[in-house]
Amino acid sequence: MSEQLPSSLLQQDSDSRPYWEGLAQGELRIQRCASCSQAVFYPRSLCPHCHATTLEWIVASGRGQIYSYTVVHQAYGAFASSTPFVVALIELEEGVRMMSRLVDPPDEHIQIGTAVQIVFQNVGDDLTLPYFRVP
Repeated sequence: MSEQLPSSLLQQDSDSRPYWEGLAQGELRIQRCASCSQAVFYPRSLCPHCHATTLEWIVASGRGQIYSYTVVHQAYGAFASSTPFVVALIELEEGVRMMSRLVDPPDEHIQIGTAVQIVFQNVGDDLTLPYFRVP
């Protein structure tokens, strides 16, 4: 991946700061509700399952499977030079889904249900993003 992304493209606030700090340290942090035990992603201050404010941060395994995906053939800006690339919806072992890029996709056809593992890539000044690859 050759694009350099300015960190100003991504909103970091008090709810998401532990997530971004974790990525910089090579950890995928998600939230878990202390009231209902459900995993939560994207970062927020209120549990979407039970509406409690008892969200705690945990380190996710970084393993999951492809739930859905698309191949991007046309992009603009910092992404234009990287086409084609795969954007996938990853279902993590912890039960939440997150959208990310699939790096080094296999030559054969990508399939829903394929196991993936997280990789952390520095893509700009003080900006690390979670991508996934087939192990």
